[in-house]
Amino acid sequence: MQFTGTDTYVASDDLKVAVNAAVTLQRPLLVKGEPGTGKTELARQVANSLGLRMIEWNIKSTTKAQQGLYEYDAVSRLRDSQLGDEKVNDVSNYIKKGKLWQAFESDERLVLLIDEIDKADIEFPNDLLQELDKMEFHVYETGQTIRAEQRPIVIITSNNEKELPDAFLRRCFFHYINFPDADTLRQIVEVHHKGIKPELLTTALTRFYEIRETPGLKKKPSTSEVLDWLKLLLAEDLSAEDLRKDGANALPKLHGALLKNEQDVHLFERLAFMARRDR
Repeated sequence: MQFTGTDTYVASDDLKVAVNAAVTLQRPLLVKGEPGTGKTELARQVANSLGLRMIEWNIKSTTKAQQGLYEYDAVSRLRDSQLGDEKVNDVSNYIKKGKLWQAFESDERLVLLIDEIDKADIEFPNDLLQELDKMEFHVYETGQTIRAEQRPIVIITSNNEKELPDAFLRRCFFHYINFPDADTLRQIVEVHHKGIKPELLTTALTRFYEIRETPGLKKKPSTSEVLDWLKLLLAEDLSAEDLRKDGANALPKLHGALLKNEQDVHLFERLAFMARRDR
């Protein structure tokens, strides 16, 4: 079972090695990188490539580790007992299975994505240490032990918003997705925008990297944002010459796809003003 990439996802050699190493070691693959570099999409593509079903657990700031295992609805059980409902005699009627439970009870191997783990509080990763290590957990209300029938391929993503505990990191295989260089980004673009004119692509990517490397930029545009920008350029039927007319210091055309806060827009407005003043 080897991940070799797909026709719709350009994976670097070191990323393929990381995925396959995690599968071989039966360890969670922890993937970090800038937002928009394809961390979440990686899990979907691994599932597609290997022909496996995927379960996705999207983490929020309010998510608790227990929710990934199960949730016990004691309030509903109390209400039903007051109404004389017979189903209160079976506590399992009030247990909602979490994403880990669903993955563990599967008869077939699957991919389990724990997306943006760093959004939760600092104790969240520690609270899942034993469950992800041993691939089992205990249900206190029923006395059951839920054990993985087939060990899932676990992919965990992080945007590096907060540090993860050392004990958690020790149990993972780690990979950082670097921002793609120009040649790799060109391949990614050609997958999503087949037939794009080479001159337009070269000019657009040159302009894009100039924007990313502008000193003082608060949020650098990502891979997903350059794909959106190119889609708009194609929709507006803009040419390479149209982009060159802007000049390196001007606010780029359709800049709302690339610049996502007012500070960065103001930065380019100031650069454009200074460029005009110095002519």
